[in-house]
Amino acid sequence: MTTKTTENGTKTREGRSTREAILEAASRLIHVHGYNHTSLDDVLRESGIGKGNFYYHFKSKEELGYAILDQIIASFLERTLEPCFADPEGPALVQIRCLLDRVLEAQRARNCVGGCALGNLASELSDVHEGFRARLASVFAAWRERITLALRLAQHRGAVDGQCRPEAVADFVVASLEGAILLTKLTKDIAVMEQCVAEMKRYLSLFEPRV
Repeated sequence: MTTKTTENGTKTREGRSTREAILEAASRLIHVHGYNHTSLDDVLRESGIGKGNFYYHFKSKEELGYAILDQIIASFLERTLEPCFADPEGPALVQIRCLLDRVLEAQRARNCVGGCALGNLASELSDVHEGFRARLASVFAAWRERITLALRLAQHRGAVDGQCRPEAVADFVVASLEGAILLTKLTKDIAVMEQCVAEMKRYLSLFEPRV
């Protein structure tokens, strides 16, 4: 493995910064074993980084965990949420179906392995670590709010039936997606995810304007 030094003295390994190497290694381990079952020694061994270099970039395992969570959130927003809701005037039901399809394709691409990184961390840490719980709660709240806002605006335009309760629908969609991902991870059968997505789409069709 080649090691180079940049102008500011930061070492790189195979073109990656030391910080990136730590984050990549820790992300892989945490995704498979969870946060609590991934030790600092595991991260150092997986990344090939010395303890001194680790502490140059991160003060603690907790700070590393927060950095990984920030990456997961940014990736989710950039690759999944924002592309579907980029147009504030777009049809809300179409946007939500776009979200469902993107999540389905992500699970298909991963062969039903790994589940939802945000959901995994929420399940593991929400009852035992307030810092992680608060950060995870904020991203799930933003996810639900994005769906709520799209439905509310569409309702005002007459594009969604008046019987729709935007906040309740948003909660249902997010909870259903997370449950579908978990069940798909458990069964290792993408047909489970496909069926759940189809049912959610059928549910959403109930709110199409009645002619």
